Amino acid sequence: MSSHSLDEQTANGAEEAPAHPSAPAADLPGLAGGSLPEFPVPSSDPRAIADAIRPDSGLALSSTGTVVLLRHAEVVAAAHDAVTFSSGVSRHLQLPNGLDGDEHTAFRRLIDPYFTPDRMAELEPVIREVARELCAELVTGQDDSAGNAPSGAAGAGGSHSAGTGGARRWDAVSDIGARFAVRAQTRWLGWPSSLEPVLLDWMADNQAATRSGRGEDTAEVAHRFDAIIRSVLDPRRAAGAQAPEDVTTELMCDESLGRPLREEELVSILRNWTGGDLGSIALCVGVILQHLVEHPELQERVRSGVSAAELDAIIDEILRIDDPFVANRRITTCPVSVGGVRLPAGQRVVLNWTSANRDELEFGDPNAFDPHGSAESNLVYGTGKHVCPGRPLATMELRVLVEEITSAFSLITPAPDADAQRSVTPVGGYSSVPVLLMPAQDRRSAITCG
Repeated sequence: MSSHSLDEQTANGAEEAPAHPSAPAADLPGLAGGSLPEFPVPSSDPRAIADAIRPDSGLALSSTGTVVLLRHAEVVAAAHDAVTFSSGVSRHLQLPNGLDGDEHTAFRRLIDPYFTPDRMAELEPVIREVARELCAELVTGQDDSAGNAPSGAAGAGGSHSAGTGGARRWDAVSDIGARFAVRAQTRWLGWPSSLEPVLLDWMADNQAATRSGRGEDTAEVAHRFDAIIRSVLDPRRAAGAQAPEDVTTELMCDESLGRPLREEELVSILRNWTGGDLGSIALCVGVILQHLVEHPELQERVRSGVSAAELDAIIDEILRIDDPFVANRRITTCPVSVGGVRLPAGQRVVLNWTSANRDELEFGDPNAFDPHGSAESNLVYGTGKHVCPGRPLATMELRVLVEEITSAFSLITPAPDADAQRSVTPVGGYSSVPVLLMPAQDRRSAITCG
């Protein structure tokens, strides 16, 4: 889900200096006197806050002076008007997120071929192996082959047997989502498995830095991640023609722009493919498993067998209802009216996907589960020229994991000793989803013996 990069994590949180001068909120006609409701930053549940504001106002004003677009129509219009709503919001290089116009088009032409249907079909067996290995570890509670005990594993203070079913307690975000994301992405890119603990530690530190809202903290974890990327690039350069044949080496040799990518461009693209996607996939897994816990009838429907297309639609709808990718940023290039409010050039704007995906004017009851009816308006992966290029990869990864986990475990239920915890802005979804997983064979034994 590479439309949601590390820089984008500041969307509703601590704002960095934009690439263009920003207009102060006090200068906005229509905002004087508090005419727009406040979108508090930080907040523990941005979905609930947007739900409370949106019926009465399609726009809000954050404490950082950013205008937040909450309704589907305004978000879609801004996303499709890349001339007025520029993506050049960061002083850091963001590829392709932070580009506009022909430059953005050129980099999308380079990036999109890495996510074609044929390439995803070739990769799927690899990702399925990752999911099955993880499920086997969740069944036994044992350390993985790299010697990393999941945080809920026996001896780490979390996992335990429950009744005759032998269910074990895990956290859907940190134990399942994060581990799967790291293994899937490193396997896809050809990175060594020894980076798994490094990346897992980095994910935890990145989440803490993001929640802190302190620019120095987010800068430190960003520099650390760039160093991780360079630790992968440097040996390949040294190996020359003997470098491994994988996606990372392919990208290093890519001359779709008429030249090789520069160092900073390589780092930016790989940061987008990994740093942003690791947290994105982990959050998605938390939202999906929490929904399946709350709706056991849907869990059984998936377990009984549905087509790939049907499961993709189900997952997309779960993520529409509870979209963990809260927002992307834009900045206006000229004066423009949005929802009856006149915004000047240089105004920072947030496209709140989570809110737009729950807009009553577009979806009726935002909690109504209607995979096919909602599909055309679903904005989980964005829309317009900046729609997420990694959608095919994310869709395949999530489908494969859901298929494997519902096959390996006959019951997924809430852990009795802890509740799911919502994330703090700038991300959505859950920071923790404690669940009990009952292995399929243990459920059959319990039924037979009972």
